[in-house]
Amino acid sequence: MLQAARHSAIIDAVQRERVVRVSDLAQMLGVSAMTVRRDIEALEDSGRVERIHGGAKLPGDSSTHEPGFELKSTQLTEEKHAIAVEAARIVQQGMAIGLGAGTTTWALAKELVHGPRITVVTNSVRIADLFHHGASSGAGRFGSTVILIGGERTPSDALVGPIATSALKQLHLDALFLGVHGMDTQAGFTTPNLLEAETDRAFMASARSTIVLADHSKWGVTGIASIAQLEEADELITDSLLGEDARRVLAENVAKLTIAGKPSPPDGRQAVSAK
Repeated sequence: MLQAARHSAIIDAVQRERVVRVSDLAQMLGVSAMTVRRDIEALEDSGRVERIHGGAKLPGDSSTHEPGFELKSTQLTEEKHAIAVEAARIVQQGMAIGLGAGTTTWALAKELVHGPRITVVTNSVRIADLFHHGASSGAGRFGSTVILIGGERTPSDALVGPIATSALKQLHLDALFLGVHGMDTQAGFTTPNLLEAETDRAFMASARSTIVLADHSKWGVTGIASIAQLEEADELITDSLLGEDARRVLAENVAKLTIAGKPSPPDGRQAVSAK
């Protein structure tokens, strides 16, 4: 494919998806990742895209753009499943856990529907529906209790705002599993929604520990609002495609970095590093 055609295809993909990965573009165009990176550099020089870690986005767009749930649920499904399986190992019978909104926490919920009896507090309409339909079909045979807090609904089907934060202040959770829009050395864990950031902070305050679930594409992405700094996470579970530089930075900041989808030690978990 000629360079002009590649550039046009990359711009079309970025405008359609808002954020695209180098690996996906390379597969789509039938060229090497190095060629795609050079194309992205040229397009950035002309102001048509902006480079991010591992991909490209619309210039100045991703800090406030919030993709809908349907689109996000079709992206990086294998990576999210691996993260969900790893996270599910933490959950034990009788725990009270929080599940923040998002497609990675939704993937975790799909694992937990078949798991031990627990209490789930969530601000995700999708997650609450998943447990409801699982119980109706007999999949959730252990009868977990699900509490859906109220609030204003976002494009990603999260309930946020003062009603949500007020409800969370009254609760005490064993663990919170939190999905994020992006993670960055300076900005920390972020979201494109101001009210969601406030709600997520209330979620964290209600939990004894916070486990962030974020695939490799979230590294280097910054939403408009910070939820927490990297060091405030008790654990980060990500996938094996996370780059070495990102692993080093995260391992130096989060209390525990776990890479899903790799052979695990005898206790069943793959801990990369701890502070």
